[in-house]
Amino acid sequence: MLNKKVILASQSPRRKQLLEWAEISFDIKVLHTDEHYPEDISNEEVPVYIATQKGTIVWDSLDSIQQKDSIIIAADTIVVLDNEIIGKPANREDAVLILSKLSGNKHRVITGVSIISEKEITNFYDITYVQFHTLTIEQIEYYIDQYKPYDKAGAYAIQEWIGVTGIHSIDGDFYNVMGLPVSRVVKALEHISK
Repeated sequence: MLNKKVILASQSPRRKQLLEWAEISFDIKVLHTDEHYPEDISNEEVPVYIATQKGTIVWDSLDSIQQKDSIIIAADTIVVLDNEIIGKPANREDAVLILSKLSGNKHRVITGVSIISEKEITNFYDITYVQFHTLTIEQIEYYIDQYKPYDKAGAYAIQEWIGVTGIHSIDGDFYNVMGLPVSRVVKALEHISK
């Protein structure tokens, strides 16, 4: 389908898995990126800004011949509850606090995507609404102790036990909550390769 080399600028095992499921051949290249963002941008723009930073640093590391033949895919996912961005938990106590806040409430999962090629830069975000059941402290502590969700925005992964047992409903793209709105990424890649 694609006549260019796809490079995923992410070390997320979920994003890797989703691109594999979409049967896209790709390499992974990740360079350290500062994930700070301007304070005056909207919540929706935050993950797009960070994704663009991740993608640009990898793009700039390629020489001109590699750039001609490459497409970079970068993404960043945030969780937003009542207009507050909830990042990755710092420790167990923080994870308990985050999941206690999400318990019984609806939040937004926003994934920003930046796709960079010689032809163009395509940036977009996707929003999925997730409603949790009310969780007991025992459920929250069990999940944290068993699954250790310290590398996940919002302190949970929808494809793990807590998603199966604790989520009442979702409105939007399930895979967006996993970390990549993969069908939109595929459509963007098809457009770029024309």
